Amino acid sequence: METKKRALGRGLEQLFNSENMDLDSFERTVYETATREEIIDLNLDDLRANPYQPRQVFDDEALQELANSIKEHGVFQPIIVKKSIKGYEIIAGERRVRASKLAGKTKIPAIIRNLDDNQMMEIALLENLQRENLSAIEEAMAYRTMIEKLGITQEELSSRVGKSRSHITNLLGLLRLPSDVQELVNKGDLSMAHARVLSKLEDDDKIREMAKDIVERKIPVREIEEQAKKEDKKVKNERHVRPVRPDYLFVAELLTEKLDTKVRIKDNKIEISFTNVADLNRILDILNIRE
Repeated sequence: METKKRALGRGLEQLFNSENMDLDSFERTVYETATREEIIDLNLDDLRANPYQPRQVFDDEALQELANSIKEHGVFQPIIVKKSIKGYEIIAGERRVRASKLAGKTKIPAIIRNLDDNQMMEIALLENLQRENLSAIEEAMAYRTMIEKLGITQEELSSRVGKSRSHITNLLGLLRLPSDVQELVNKGDLSMAHARVLSKLEDDDKIREMAKDIVERKIPVREIEEQAKKEDKKVKNERHVRPVRPDYLFVAELLTEKLDTKVRIKDNKIEISFTNVADLNRILDILNIRE
């Protein structure tokens, strides 16, 4: 334990064990406790991105502005890295690394700290959530990764990243969308509000058709909500060819609303739909069921 604490730096172990952590506290602790000898210049070619980096798209214009600043003034704040088998992995500061390369630099000041995979994942998410806006899909994928890798509930994740439980649940629901529709969200062609409505539908072809319509015709969210309700009603009518007890339908609708997924009651059985492990864990979490 003492070896691990020394590798992390004074105060970091306590910081990671706290319920709610923010990136400013992490970086401040690293910078305040680092000795002058620990700040070293590393070759940019020796640096690798954090493997848990959730960001898939970087703002070229913002990077160029940072590159111009670095070209004129240099990098004021060292990046934080972890020694890897070959070179170093970036813990915090990937934008500074990318901008330094754009500015024609070959080296960058850095501080080495020995974080484990879970800590690397948490810092990568926090850096993007608190410093740069992730797309809704990037954020959702990062949440899913943390839930699966750390084995935590949505409630626990909510405390760790300082986001509401409903915010996390809503974003995870977007991962039910077809991948090509998710890409529209990533590129900013489809808003989170639109995507949220589409994620309630089951038919992927219909989702794609409506997404294309939204992008081409700039359809407002309210109109899409109405279309989605009609589509949902149509699907229900097609399914209810065989008579179903009205009270069962009411219960199924209540469960659908609570679990944010499709629920059917048929032949004295309750069928709950889910799309992947993260979605199943989300449902179990709502039902307060622990594996």
